[in-house]
Amino acid sequence: MKKKWYIVQTYSGLENSIKEALEVKIKSFQLEHLFGRILIPEEVKLDRSAPPAEKHLVFSGTKLKVKANQDVEKGDVLATEPEIKAKSDGKVKEIKNYRVIHIETIDRKYTKSYFVPESAKLESGIKIGARIKQGMPLAHQGDYICEIDGRIFYTGKLKRVAIERNTGEEDVYMIHPDAMITEKLKRGSAIARGESLSREREIKTKVQGRVELNEMTSRTEIKVYRITKNRLYPGYIFVELIPSEETLSLVRSTPNVVNFVSVGGQPVELKPRETRALLKLAGLEEYKETTTGPVKVEVDFEVGEMVRIKSGPFEDFVGKISQLSPERHEVKVIVSIFGRETPVNLNISEIESIV
Repeated sequence: MKKKWYIVQTYSGLENSIKEALEVKIKSFQLEHLFGRILIPEEVKLDRSAPPAEKHLVFSGTKLKVKANQDVEKGDVLATEPEIKAKSDGKVKEIKNYRVIHIETIDRKYTKSYFVPESAKLESGIKIGARIKQGMPLAHQGDYICEIDGRIFYTGKLKRVAIERNTGEEDVYMIHPDAMITEKLKRGSAIARGESLSREREIKTKVQGRVELNEMTSRTEIKVYRITKNRLYPGYIFVELIPSEETLSLVRSTPNVVNFVSVGGQPVELKPRETRALLKLAGLEEYKETTTGPVKVEVDFEVGEMVRIKSGPFEDFVGKISQLSPERHEVKVIVSIFGRETPVNLNISEIESIV
């Protein structure tokens, strides 16, 4: 027997905990074969007009773990910096705290990097985004002078590790504090050629958001814009199951479940077009167009107009245009799905006027 979709009314705000409790019950009773997916449709909002919640700068050799426009969760790895290995045999001569300052010209065609010891004490205006002119000092002490007009696009802390070779020459490594193997790098410690001085460093996001990548010649800028998720149907979850006394009773007996949305005491099964809409809203189904070749679009609609959706998973739904973007051939239409008003994003070619 084929699984069917049903709407379950719950106490608002407890949808996720109810979903988890239901999944535990299904597994404990070994009824996975009678149940399918459990969905809580959400609307994702992204505000690119606001500054990014996070910004990271990575350089050549760093491996990106994300793609442009990818959604990430808090703690996801955005990129990994490779470990640093010793070039030659030697002994650790010196370890000092440093600051790195990257400056670029306004046209972004030229960049210059400065490494300044913490003991020199940076000028108070040295921060990301600050404009700077040639000849301006970077620190209170020492001869650290900016040599170009431009903008500071990165500043960060580093450990400057100097290793003296057996020949008396010196190798210098600039290592991020989080990645440095501190138990190995102590003054006077012997270091062998090829020995790791730092661990692979993972750059993780601290927020839930969407990734934007800006790739340049020697570096990549990773921006994470915060996204918010709002439940489209507060107080409801959608359950796929094979209807029987056993499955319906299991759902009804789950704590904080009110009941199935019913007519005459019988749970209401979603219609095929509602099921397609549900899966589309949940991001679990991409509707594939059957047309071949480009579609010519003529924009002859206006905000507030009632239209009919003529193709896609929302085919035959009627709704009102709330937003119109002719330059992108996009439109947002408010339709009634499961008795609730829901915004859906469409291509203009997917709607038609109601005559």
